[in-house]
Amino acid sequence: MSEIQRPGALYQQVASAIRKAILSGEFAPDSLLPSEAQLMTRYSVSRPTVRNAIAALRAEGLIDVRHGKGSFVRSSGQPVLTIERGISRTTEGKFVMPSGDIWQEAEEPSTYRTHTTKDTSRLLHLGEEEALFGCDRLLIDPNTNTRAMHRTLIPFEVAEAVPLLGKEPCKPPAAIYWVLTQAGHKLSWTETVRAHMPVPDERTTLQLPDATPVLHVARVAHDADDRPLFLEQLRFGADRAELAYRIAADKQPTRRTRS
Repeated sequence: MSEIQRPGALYQQVASAIRKAILSGEFAPDSLLPSEAQLMTRYSVSRPTVRNAIAALRAEGLIDVRHGKGSFVRSSGQPVLTIERGISRTTEGKFVMPSGDIWQEAEEPSTYRTHTTKDTSRLLHLGEEEALFGCDRLLIDPNTNTRAMHRTLIPFEVAEAVPLLGKEPCKPPAAIYWVLTQAGHKLSWTETVRAHMPVPDERTTLQLPDATPVLHVARVAHDADDRPLFLEQLRFGADRAELAYRIAADKQPTRRTRS
């Protein structure tokens, strides 16, 4: 039996004691926590107090409640999937994504017309409510069951200048890059990564455990004059996957010395 002597609400004291047991390794990652009855006996508290303590630890992300099975300590291990980020070209000039072959489409892509939001207008250097072609995909890695929400957005003005994009706006990104280069565009890319807590749609679609943030990757293809042409967004659970980038050192300009 453990003594609960800290100040604060009783359920917070119980949550603190369980947290300490988790962090000390007494309750190992992926292990099943003692039952409610066992925790009641261990800490000499009521069932509602135990349930409130479990709820608090669940909100912190330390515990994952699996219906019909019980409460499990969340794993502290490494993500099961590493997503290589980069762009390569074949000898024929086609574009290749390092991790492009890991994903399978879990359902048919959805093509639609939409408008820029505060976020996408910033990335595409457009005003809000500018017209876009959108395409949404639900992707899955069959080896790890990692799910990802994938979205591409093409401004109407770009699609009008490159008619094939207006006819087929749901092409994969590598194919869109090829179409843009065939239309005379010399491409460069920028990519940003941020984390946010999921909205209900993201949590359900990505099948996220409690208190799991979403990693949101945004890649913008630019023209030679740095004008954004195309936006690709990828969202997945931060507990499932990590991003990997190859970094090369830039050459510094040669300094001229005065004689």
